[in-house]
Amino acid sequence: MKRLFYPESIAVIGASPKIGGGKIPYYQILRGLGFKGALYPVNPTHKEIDGAKVYAGLDDLPDGVDLAIASVPAAAALDTVKAASRKGIGYLHFFTSGFSEIGESGLEEELLSAKGNTRIIGPNCIGVHCTESRVFFDPFFRQSGIGKAAFLGQSGAVTSNFVRMAQSRHIPINKVVSYGNQIDMKVEELLDYLAGDETVTAIGAYIEDVKDGKRFYDALKKATSIKPVAILKGGRTNEGARAAASHTGAMAGSNEIWSAVMKQLRCIEVDTFEQMMDVLMLATSYRMPTGHRVGFLGAGGGTSVLFTDLAYEHGLTLPALDQKTQDGISTMIRNINTCTLNPVDLGAYGFDFNVMAHTMKEMDSDPNIDVIIPYFSVDFISTFQSDQTESGPHTIADAAREMVKPVIPIFSKFTEDSIQIEEARIRICAIFKEAGLAVYNNIQDCIFSLRELLDWSEKS
Repeated sequence: MKRLFYPESIAVIGASPKIGGGKIPYYQILRGLGFKGALYPVNPTHKEIDGAKVYAGLDDLPDGVDLAIASVPAAAALDTVKAASRKGIGYLHFFTSGFSEIGESGLEEELLSAKGNTRIIGPNCIGVHCTESRVFFDPFFRQSGIGKAAFLGQSGAVTSNFVRMAQSRHIPINKVVSYGNQIDMKVEELLDYLAGDETVTAIGAYIEDVKDGKRFYDALKKATSIKPVAILKGGRTNEGARAAASHTGAMAGSNEIWSAVMKQLRCIEVDTFEQMMDVLMLATSYRMPTGHRVGFLGAGGGTSVLFTDLAYEHGLTLPALDQKTQDGISTMIRNINTCTLNPVDLGAYGFDFNVMAHTMKEMDSDPNIDVIIPYFSVDFISTFQSDQTESGPHTIADAAREMVKPVIPIFSKFTEDSIQIEEARIRICAIFKEAGLAVYNNIQDCIFSLRELLDWSEKS
């Protein structure tokens, strides 16, 4: 699929100097975000766009264009496919909708009959993203570096949501495909490619239906034997399946069979979009957890109790710290309303970033601990430590980089109507995420992601 993800030339059919009208301005996005290959705008009603020549049709292009993106009416789809086939275009992505999702399956069959050696992405999808080759559909993409995470989305909206949330969480994106009705290029083929892509370390997917069950099974088995795969299934209920049919023409199968296959193949099956993002955030962090023995530290006994309950309910443990570790922690705190066993309750000292960093380092050398989870309160920091909003998180991030064991911070926020606190949360989390740390807003999201990834790694 080199021509799909690393095209040397792209044609944008329906390119226009006017932005809007319900279409994604692919030509302007590719040009503005630095696609390095040949870029051909195609539209019979325009002569040029920003000084660049516009071609009247695909037949006027040079031979061998790698990828064409079509924003044309459904009525023009068949002629577009025939022209793409004549010109030897490698891949044709149809942003266009109006096919099997509205009962027009006959038109899809005509497209397949006419495509020749050209492969079709979609229709009814927003297409392909490859960070390394600078192929984008989101005009606000701002990541540097090639990234680690890949995503396959049957829904264009869910795919767009993935790109936006991944960037806000500093999840490094590698490749993304919105594949829509998958009349030709199917999810199982894309999954098989990503499984063998050594630049991708974790895969997420939103799937409504699978066309070739055997090939999907084989591709997923291959992928999950190498890297974590988190899948969100659409159409799990009868009502959801009907909605999927009207969305992409998908025919969803038995949810019981689906879940059994997911479990058998060690795939991480999630219930929500947010859970999928939580898992990918940890899976692409600087250091993956490898054991279920957790060291928890923070300020406040109640939070420690709640964390311990939830951790043990999900198969994690909080073993007592070695006496040497406890003695090391005690050098910076007094024995007043504190506990150095595990969970470590630092009392009021837990609001001191230097004490937290020191405690993390002491726990890092403890032979009974596999992963360290420090708990912070954004409410407290933004109210009483606003002068440390920048320096304090850097102290923690620097300590984590020097440590051997993975660090997974929880940054809680309970005040929901304060712009000041929200701004502090965004800045503090950005510092952690830029250091490669996965950061969670609450205990339950952290534990869910940790447990799911440990389940995958322990069965590999």
